[in-house]
Amino acid sequence: MAMLLPLATFAQEDAKKQMTKFEEFTSKTGSIIKFVDVSLPRLGLSYGSLETGIRTIKSNNNAYFYRLEKAETSSSIAKIAMIEYSDLVEINKALTKLATEVEADVASNPDYLENKFRTVDGFEVGYYVSKGEANWYLKLERYSSSTVFVKNQTLVIDAFKNAQAKIEELKAAGK
Repeated sequence: MAMLLPLATFAQEDAKKQMTKFEEFTSKTGSIIKFVDVSLPRLGLSYGSLETGIRTIKSNNNAYFYRLEKAETSSSIAKIAMIEYSDLVEINKALTKLATEVEADVASNPDYLENKFRTVDGFEVGYYVSKGEANWYLKLERYSSSTVFVKNQTLVIDAFKNAQAKIEELKAAGK
């Protein structure tokens, strides 16, 4: 039994590491937490669109998240990415780099090439090149088949930059 105790402790620590930043902020007990949503324009996908917005979590320290949601359909449940502000800033830096590399990657004419950025929470943004064409995608959730394909890189870059700007506006206004 004494030999199993360290394994149980390690398993509990490992489970805690897997919580997303959103889950960490919203799972605090013994305090009042208020959600305030601000809608942003939908993000066009190859098939359908994503609802987007900013969610502010108001508690002792406000937290800001970019919310991307693929609505529930008859064949699947809703898929949601909640991207914390500091991760959003890093994603925007990565998108700038990805955008500078995509043309060279297409020109190299690989059988298959994938170039992506992944956050600590498991959200991914990137593109793959196949048959001389780049296809941009977002993976909304770490543990599910939640990949969506975006119409083009400009839509992705603009949506993420606008989300960061909106959060900065909300922070400056104290909202």
